[in-house]
Amino acid sequence: MGETSTTVLQWLEHQEAWAPLLFIAIHLLRPFFFLPVMLVCITGGVLFGPIAGTAYSVIGTMLSSLLFYKTIRFLPSVLKKLRGLKGKWLKRHSDLTVQQVAILRLIPFIHFHLLSYCLLEISADFKEYAKSSLFANFPLAVVYTSIGQWLTLFSVPVMLLLSSLLVLLCFMIRKKCEVVLWRDFFQPSP
Repeated sequence: MGETSTTVLQWLEHQEAWAPLLFIAIHLLRPFFFLPVMLVCITGGVLFGPIAGTAYSVIGTMLSSLLFYKTIRFLPSVLKKLRGLKGKWLKRHSDLTVQQVAILRLIPFIHFHLLSYCLLEISADFKEYAKSSLFANFPLAVVYTSIGQWLTLFSVPVMLLLSSLLVLLCFMIRKKCEVVLWRDFFQPSP
């Protein structure tokens, strides 16, 4: 895998004008190759520098999110799996805020499209989903493209500490209300 990625990176460096389009295409194909978003964004920083790499990563992650929005309705089995994952991960009637999704996207081991599904649930329409996705994808692209090379130098305990701090921050900015449905509160006796 390491040799293949090195070959792909060398090939991309020699493509000049096509390189940004190919890089954005890699963002779109990333789920099919099981590549982490973090790795693709770090690669953008290495290939294009922090500013252009961030711009290309924002475009790539946005297009990936918008493609997810348009295709998820045609894949009911994937939608059911994401709903089940969210149910295991969160309480039954709790929704993440856009700010929480933006923070959770910074944690490398949380699934990108699970968080996109969380945005899908709280968005009223496509326009709101697109705006929320842009807000949630921007910090991911900036952090991993700009300082992603330094993050790879951290040890595993430091990465776990940083991830724990991000989860704690996410917990602190959560919605402070709980929704209990009438039928859940007054369950019929057996």
